[in-house]
Amino acid sequence: MIVLIVSIGGIFYPKLGYILLLVFATLLTIAPFRGRWFCGNLCPRGSFVDFWLAPLSRRLAIPLFLRSMWIRIPIFIALMGFMIYRLLGTQGVVDRIGMVFVTLCIITTSIAILFGVIIAPRTWCTFCPMGTLQRIMGGSKYQLKLDGDLCIDCKRCQKVCPMQLRVFELQDLPDCIKCGRCVDACPKDALIFH
Repeated sequence: MIVLIVSIGGIFYPKLGYILLLVFATLLTIAPFRGRWFCGNLCPRGSFVDFWLAPLSRRLAIPLFLRSMWIRIPIFIALMGFMIYRLLGTQGVVDRIGMVFVTLCIITTSIAILFGVIIAPRTWCTFCPMGTLQRIMGGSKYQLKLDGDLCIDCKRCQKVCPMQLRVFELQDLPDCIKCGRCVDACPKDALIFH
């Protein structure tokens, strides 16, 4: 709901854009200790795509190239550059600053909706600039561990993973959003975060 409040309400009341600063501060605080945990548990856009887009999505495989740092870093630089450029033009006016964040929210939410419907709900999350930053800051923290003796190779973990990670092979885990769906789906309790 926060995404809709900022994206729509922010057009009429730009100070709502400041909510994004709180979101950003929260993820920066958590990321060094839990990696992308924020993405799977607190991210307003993640909740939005899980709840609203999942029923509309084609649920196709997320293209691997979208996970590439060759795509993610330029997107991060472009959005941060856009934000800084726009902030420099605000002349310190509170509403104009807020509108910069509202505009970013509208742009990124539009991209998330487009990719979420055409491909899979969490497609945006594979190249999200904030997710990329969290991966860089703490991708190896709070990792998923698999007890190979308990695993029965049912692949239920992979089927429920919103990021479409190969959980049972423990690959691509810096992009794990630590939502816990795989842990809950495992019939043998072979997965645990630590």
